[in-house]
Amino acid sequence: MKQASNAMCRQVWSLPELLRQQYEYLEPECRKALTTPEIFSIQRIVLTGCGDSHAAAMAVRYTFEKLTGIPTEVVPAIELSRYYSENQLGFAPNNPLVIAVSNSGGIARVSEAIQRAAAHGAFTLGVTGKPDSLLGRHVRRILPLSIPPFESAPGTRSYLVSLLSLLLLAIRFGEVRGRYTMDQAMAYRADLLEQADALERMLPDMDAQIRELAAAWKDMDAFDFIGAGPDYAAAWFGQAKIYEACGKYAMCINTEEWLHMNFFMKNVDRIGTVLVCEGDSPALSRALELAGHAARDMGRPLLVVTSGGDRFGGLGCGVVRTPVSRYSQSGLLTQFAPMCLLAGYLGEFLGEEDGRGCKGPWQFAEGGRGITQSEIIVK
Repeated sequence: MKQASNAMCRQVWSLPELLRQQYEYLEPECRKALTTPEIFSIQRIVLTGCGDSHAAAMAVRYTFEKLTGIPTEVVPAIELSRYYSENQLGFAPNNPLVIAVSNSGGIARVSEAIQRAAAHGAFTLGVTGKPDSLLGRHVRRILPLSIPPFESAPGTRSYLVSLLSLLLLAIRFGEVRGRYTMDQAMAYRADLLEQADALERMLPDMDAQIRELAAAWKDMDAFDFIGAGPDYAAAWFGQAKIYEACGKYAMCINTEEWLHMNFFMKNVDRIGTVLVCEGDSPALSRALELAGHAARDMGRPLLVVTSGGDRFGGLGCGVVRTPVSRYSQSGLLTQFAPMCLLAGYLGEFLGEEDGRGCKGPWQFAEGGRGITQSEIIVK
């Protein structure tokens, strides 16, 4: 593994081996998470989480619907715990299936959401690395995570594992429900694993390109992240990493709404803009229009993160390529890597401490107190 100059980028360089190791561990675990009768009983799926886990849920939502045929929604933990209609919990025996993602399992709001869902008749599955945590103690089933230790940095390795676990669950549910053959299910799984080799081959060029870009962008006033569908989740995640790694102003918006709102912002030459668009994205035509307006017409500094880079040639934007995959859902495992590299190098060049070191105004967040030591109210 390359010894990158900061911990976050070193986490990115560790992803290929982590993906191989976690696939071997998680694939059989996902087969055991729910029984065949339980999988057949599912009528609706609710995915929930906070922070990076919320981004992972957004990323896989449409994959769940495509592979399982089950209506799936993503509900932020506080909305599931405080606002979600009780009539939609327990509307049928063991329904909906609520999947809560939290590696630590200690986030108060995720536990609160799961407790409320269970109290009103939902079936609950926790995806967590700590079965004895707040989350683990209140779910009916657990998919246990086991992420090898690594030096601390804004969540990068944990995000990959959250995505992988959810994708493997979706493949398993669809396989059991007869949506496709066992051979097709294994092809889906193999494509996930192939992302490890592809990312490993592409990382040297990706890292060099993003490091150079970060040096040019380090004095930007703000950052704008854009995407649609699953790409929106990667954009949302990129925004989060900017906050965590360097504390700069950042925003995330979907591809259509950018052309309704964000393009009005002033000082366009000082807004680092990142557009995420998978090569086979249904929103590709709109992304191409956006890139032309942002880079060519407005002169915005624009980077496109895509597995189909040739389409954006001649529009005046930079392009960083991510691995191509046979099945679109597999690209979710690697398309976020450039955003982590960008945030890592920006933080390094600016001399920033991750999470502001939980010092000064941020001291209340030390040890995660702001999200773990919150009053839990279950109604």
